[in-house]
Amino acid sequence: MLVALTVAVSVAALVLAAWCGFAAYRDQPTKDWHFIGMAVVTVLAFVQLVIGIVQLARGEDPAEGSVIFVSYLIGAFAAVPAAGFLSLAERTRWGSATVAAGAVVLAVLEVRLYDIWGG
Repeated sequence: MLVALTVAVSVAALVLAAWCGFAAYRDQPTKDWHFIGMAVVTVLAFVQLVIGIVQLARGEDPAEGSVIFVSYLIGAFAAVPAAGFLSLAERTRWGSATVAAGAVVLAVLEVRLYDIWGG
């Protein structure tokens, strides 16, 4: 697993969480700029998903098993888009809070991915 990519995804997710958390604090729903931020974080998570699967295909094995590793990769990839879709249904400050929570979940999943790989 690429440590630099894991750190980049985590930092981007935490920045998104702070940004959407601030919007929730200001009583604002998610706006177009928030969705662009979610897209950036999702693209980073997708790149990580592809790299993780390629490394598994090359024969590299995570310390805690391939099935749990792939499960966490898919969960990490889906965390922010799922929160984004939920924020579309809730067009109040709670939509922004949902995205902030999803981004924090992604950051935690990244730490766990690093541990699963053997970091």
